[in-house]
Amino acid sequence: MTNLAIIGTQWGDEGKGKVVDLLAEGADMVVRFQGGNNAGHTLVVGDETYALHLVPSGILHEEKTCVIGSGVVVDPAVLLGEIDALVARGVRVSPENLRVSEKAHVILPYHKLLDEARESRAKDGKIGTTGRGIGPAYEDKASRCGLRLGDLRDLDYFRSRAAGALDEKNCLLAGLYGLPPVGLEQIMTLAAGWRERLAPYLCDAARLVQRASEEKKNVLFEGAQGVQLDIDHGTYPYVTSSNPGAGAVAVGAGLPPRELHAVVGLVKAYTSRVGEGPFPTELSDRTGETIRAVGREYGTTTGRPRRCGWLDAVVVRAAVRLCGIGLLAVTKLDVLAGLPELKIAVAYELDGRRIDHVPASLKDFSRVRPVYESFEGFAAGEVAGAGDYRSLPKAAKKYLAALCRSVGAEEGLVSVGPERSQTIVLRKFF
Repeated sequence: MTNLAIIGTQWGDEGKGKVVDLLAEGADMVVRFQGGNNAGHTLVVGDETYALHLVPSGILHEEKTCVIGSGVVVDPAVLLGEIDALVARGVRVSPENLRVSEKAHVILPYHKLLDEARESRAKDGKIGTTGRGIGPAYEDKASRCGLRLGDLRDLDYFRSRAAGALDEKNCLLAGLYGLPPVGLEQIMTLAAGWRERLAPYLCDAARLVQRASEEKKNVLFEGAQGVQLDIDHGTYPYVTSSNPGAGAVAVGAGLPPRELHAVVGLVKAYTSRVGEGPFPTELSDRTGETIRAVGREYGTTTGRPRRCGWLDAVVVRAAVRLCGIGLLAVTKLDVLAGLPELKIAVAYELDGRRIDHVPASLKDFSRVRPVYESFEGFAAGEVAGAGDYRSLPKAAKKYLAALCRSVGAEEGLVSVGPERSQTIVLRKFF
């Protein structure tokens, strides 16, 4: 029995969907424990491509139980749309294989309106939010005025909670942002429809996860975003509104901390980020454009082009230390094929001093200069066709070894293409 967490070590978009889908073969349960539909995980199976935002990436394995935990904020319309889209494509999705925490908080229309209005008003101080209402929903959760999916079972109670929340939200929408108010009946019409369809999926998700662990089943915990977007440990304020790190597994899924047995860190073979904020290894040149084009670096949720740059081992090292990562899953190695020279930032230079950590001060982080190690590139075609580790070119293996040495973790698997089959697995995970 193994309880295993998959954590993004960079700014998200590391390829967690593919790895979770691959490792789900050996799991009994796949649990999403934080975030919302601001995250997107892309799965490629044969000629089919699936973009998931809330449904766990194990859903293509019909016999597995997928769980959305209480640490997730859920837009019911998005969840239902995702379920319907999967079913329309022949994927089995029902309350038998998808369960949703009754304690997960609901994203309501006013959350999205506030999210968009704040970002529009921010001008030069934009965060780069997706406008999906994630941040405002987490704010309401923390200020104890949010609504939870389980509240849909009693619409009278839901109405009273929504009415109280609207008193404040409509004052903000109208008074500060000049937007029309949201009507209570509009909310209740939506709620009635959500209750009818979502009620069969709702459960005590924490107890479900705990029972699976007690029964010695293999449970795979799927994170969203990456550690540098962690609201406590990331590049604040250019972060998400939840904790993508391994510590959030216990809280968001309801698993006792001692029951998490291993953490796998997802590392893209280069670095990318969406939105604003410092990015020391960013490449604003033809090389960066090539990586973006070859890697198809456009957001699964928003379609926004991602900023691309060399691999930053300092950022990955921070995630390894914070999350207790023992194994790395390196993705998109094939994207670097054909580049004559590769670089890894192994440290930073700040005011003439060499440092090996990400500064807490955003001002300092904006001023660091990466200290690079350079590596010989490898030819296009040498990586994507590799069936095992021995088949990888020597230059690629040297590059991977340098990454592991710099961050203090071992290689667990290497992805050499978007499909399940294009994966070299070096360790047994379950």
